[in-house]
Amino acid sequence: MATPVEAVGSGALETCSLDQILEALKLLLSPGGSGSSSLQNTKHNVLLATLKSNLSALEDKFLKDAQWKKLKLIRDEIAEEAEWPQNSVDITWSFTSQTLLLLLCLKETMIRLAADFHPGKPNPRTPEVAPALSPDTLSISQQKTVQSVLQFVVTLGVCPYLVPGVGVPLRSRTEFGAVVHDVVWPDAAPHATRRLYTSCMVLLNVARHASLGSLIFCRHFGDIAAGLCQLGFCPTKRKPPTPVEEVLTEEERTLARGALRDLLDQVYQPLAVRELLILQGGPPQSCTDVKTHLRCQAPAWLRCLCGQLLSERLMRPSGVQAVVRGILEGAGAGAAGGSDAEATAADWKKCDLIAKILASCPQQSLSPESYYKDICPQILDLFHFQDKLTARQFQRVATTTFITISREHPQLAAKYLLQPVLAPLHRCLNTTEIPESDMVPGAILVTEEELNRCVEDVFKVYVVGNEPLTVLLDSLIPVLRVLFSLYCFTKQSVSHLRSFCQEILLWILGKLERKKAIASLEGFAGLDKTVPSLHPQCQFRAATQGGIMIAIKEATNVEDEDEALYQKVSLEQSQVEHLGDLLSHCQECGLAGDFFIFCLKELTHLAVENEADLKPKPFSSTSLLELEQHQALLVEGQEQKLLVLQLLAVLCERMSEQIFTNITQVVDFVAATLQRACASLAHEAESTVESQTLSMSMGLVAVMLGGAVQLKSSDFTVLKQLLPLLEKVSSTYPDPVIQELAADLRITISTHGAFATEAVSVAAQSTLHRKDPEEKIEEQQQTSHDTLMEVPRSHLEQQQSHEKSSQTGQESNTPSIPKRVSEPSITTNQKSGSVTTEQLQEVLLSVYDPQIPTRAAALRTLSHWIEQREAKALEKQEKLLQIFLENLEHEDTFVYLSAIQGVALLSDVYPEKILVDLLAQYDSGKDKRTPETRMKVGEVLMRIVRALGDMVSKYREPLIHTFLRGARDPDGVHRASSLVNLGELCQRLDFLLGPVVHEVTACLIAVAKTDPEVQVRRAAIHVIVLLLRGLSQKATEVLKDVLKDLYHLLKHVVRLEPDDVARLHAQLALEELDEIMRNFLFPPQKLEKKIVVLP
Repeated sequence: MATPVEAVGSGALETCSLDQILEALKLLLSPGGSGSSSLQNTKHNVLLATLKSNLSALEDKFLKDAQWKKLKLIRDEIAEEAEWPQNSVDITWSFTSQTLLLLLCLKETMIRLAADFHPGKPNPRTPEVAPALSPDTLSISQQKTVQSVLQFVVTLGVCPYLVPGVGVPLRSRTEFGAVVHDVVWPDAAPHATRRLYTSCMVLLNVARHASLGSLIFCRHFGDIAAGLCQLGFCPTKRKPPTPVEEVLTEEERTLARGALRDLLDQVYQPLAVRELLILQGGPPQSCTDVKTHLRCQAPAWLRCLCGQLLSERLMRPSGVQAVVRGILEGAGAGAAGGSDAEATAADWKKCDLIAKILASCPQQSLSPESYYKDICPQILDLFHFQDKLTARQFQRVATTTFITISREHPQLAAKYLLQPVLAPLHRCLNTTEIPESDMVPGAILVTEEELNRCVEDVFKVYVVGNEPLTVLLDSLIPVLRVLFSLYCFTKQSVSHLRSFCQEILLWILGKLERKKAIASLEGFAGLDKTVPSLHPQCQFRAATQGGIMIAIKEATNVEDEDEALYQKVSLEQSQVEHLGDLLSHCQECGLAGDFFIFCLKELTHLAVENEADLKPKPFSSTSLLELEQHQALLVEGQEQKLLVLQLLAVLCERMSEQIFTNITQVVDFVAATLQRACASLAHEAESTVESQTLSMSMGLVAVMLGGAVQLKSSDFTVLKQLLPLLEKVSSTYPDPVIQELAADLRITISTHGAFATEAVSVAAQSTLHRKDPEEKIEEQQQTSHDTLMEVPRSHLEQQQSHEKSSQTGQESNTPSIPKRVSEPSITTNQKSGSVTTEQLQEVLLSVYDPQIPTRAAALRTLSHWIEQREAKALEKQEKLLQIFLENLEHEDTFVYLSAIQGVALLSDVYPEKILVDLLAQYDSGKDKRTPETRMKVGEVLMRIVRALGDMVSKYREPLIHTFLRGARDPDGVHRASSLVNLGELCQRLDFLLGPVVHEVTACLIAVAKTDPEVQVRRAAIHVIVLLLRGLSQKATEVLKDVLKDLYHLLKHVVRLEPDDVARLHAQLALEELDEIMRNFLFPPQKLEKKIVVLP
């Protein structure tokens, strides 16, 4: 049997209008008798009576009304061609048949009207007039009528004939559905299966018209699909309960199968996925036994069929997106996110469900590899949606799916997911061979969009997914160095990738094994050259859209070797500083402390290797090539040692006192210190190990053993690793006091603290009291654990000072440590006038102490007394000035910075007496003062200018003349320092700059255009920036005579200056000047009204 109805070829359709057909449909839907009775039987009777009454009214209308004859002819013609039984004892099927006939009439009429419609050409004079509508267009009220008719057809002609478990049952929908289910008589002719087949096929025929198809499928797609599934795939019973002529033929079943597949291919795919999921595991339907109300699950054949159809939807192009949308939209998210999208995105259960569906290879696939090869690119596309609500849902699904596939199929995930994600980073590794065609200077190797997507996808998978799988960690380790280099580049400017890179690096360092994390940090710092890094011919570059791209370096001729060396050293220093910033976030997990100890051990190892390599070899037995290689290794070793020292300095500066989080780390720190001391003793004829190296380390052990922390039995097990080192110190160190203390510590550790000599207690007390005199009482009352953690920092500062002096060939003349270090025992919170002469003398003696911490502490104590205006200290101002100036020449940072602070505070008290001396020393030549000392004096003058504030105008003349003379100094560093100080001064003079503005401007123009040193030209442009920033709106008055000259200078620098930093300063100055002139020309309008009170 063929399709129930095909096209109608009668010419009667030409004179029939849509209004008549819709009026006939309304007549069928007219309400009948009263439905107010609450009895179920009454509702059934009312429904049946209404259907019968409406059918009779329609037939009377056809017979009696002459205007309806055309419609009757059309209906009769379609009914003759129809191949399904239209009359039945069951009134519900008769009603459904007549409704289907009218729907076919409506469809054919709309097709004929659209074919005969020939719109006229639009009038160019009135282009705003809307074009004429096609005559087959339904109005809103007509669409509502058609929707009501379709609901009756599906309710009476499809749903009652679905077997239990197929589709959503009528009883579960509405109360009217329950009534319909009871009034339908499926045992009457025609057979229920024939009725279902007829209804589905006619509806599909009507749906061929686009507007009618949208009305049908938007609400009734699920019921039609359920009917087609039953018709085409439901297994037939071996013993047919009905005559043979009422059973569907195989041809009709095949036709139903084809219609189902065509329907699924045509509709919106997320809708198809959603309805198939409902069919596969939808709500159960009531069985025939109404009394028991048993629930029937979907039959096995339907679940298998829906699974196959869903797999086909998934394996189509964009099938992953269709499945995700179908499930999420079915959860209430809506087509574009919807009001419940945020709640849906936060529901990880739905994401896990989708991930399991996507990660499971269907049976239809040829192999798991072919399946994942097809869907993995679609999974990655889910990360890149722009709509915020949709993106949140899709990204969570993509992340969960990514993790699931990586867990279940790590090899396939590495090949089809991780490799595409990390491809932009692998492309620029130094271990990758870049094609010669891409090695063009300036060529873009990784675009801005590729790098942004790569970093963001890595963040979403690793950090958001937060699943430390082995395949994920192993895939990211080779590109960590490139990510760190990108992080360092983002720290130089504003970039949205900075937070992503930082979170990724912190996550991977926290999830890796500690050895691998330390090895990664070693690569970040440049200590391990074998770690894959950015290709030497590649560089990061700012992109046009505010992002970052990777390009091939342009060919540059660096003639000045010093400039190239400076760029290399500055790059390494900035990377070390950024590494310190990164490790400052890793203190709680203990990684920062472990890396700190690793650096100490590495320093000891390098020191031992250098001592062995520095031994001279006989020249006769060494060729020139071997000698050159030996010298290169020596230089590389020295660079490595300097890098470790720089790294230790940054860690000491950036890390807090809580860098060590457990006893094991403290013991490892002490062991590293003792090993270095033993190595120095073994390789040097005369010991150059400073006394504080051993005193601090063993004092720290004494503090722990003295009860500062509560030690357990396991802690003593850790402490026992110090026994061999203490034994070696007790037998090899020349000072008997240190020998005795080491032996006593060995005894105390071996007896688990049961026996402790007086020397251990004295060393513990000495270490606890060895604090900076500048600290306050609150810091002195901290817990012993905090004190224990403060010791390594001060110790390392002493150790770095020793290393720096040893690198320059200076030998330490520090005597062996006494039992108690002489330090000023003065607290800094004393009231003014409470400092006695004895206390002052004690601090003055400590200033000349050879031990660096003691000297620096004394200088800071004197500075504090000057700040508190202590009379005893101010009486010796000349002596104090001499002390501070002498310590300015000290090489240790801790000492000369304390001296700078002291001179600045002393100048704040007596500016007239001290400022003149400082200017004379700053203005002196190289023969009297070293360049380093003059720079330190310049730092003092800058602090004085800032401290004086508005009072600096009193000393305007000597300061300006000194700085202007310094701008002509032969030393380029001194010229730059003078210009920076000049900028600080001009920033605070305001209108008092007027008399000397021409001199200052002429100096800046000459320096910016003619000075050969790039840092001096940078300083000159920076002075203009400070000048405009300080004067702000007063610049148009103060600089009115030279403003044009400054503008021309800045434009000259922007156009012709080869240095990028100088051009950046000039651009900033132009922006400041532009803002000033805009506010001057267009002042802000103030809506105010002046009220004057007359006398």
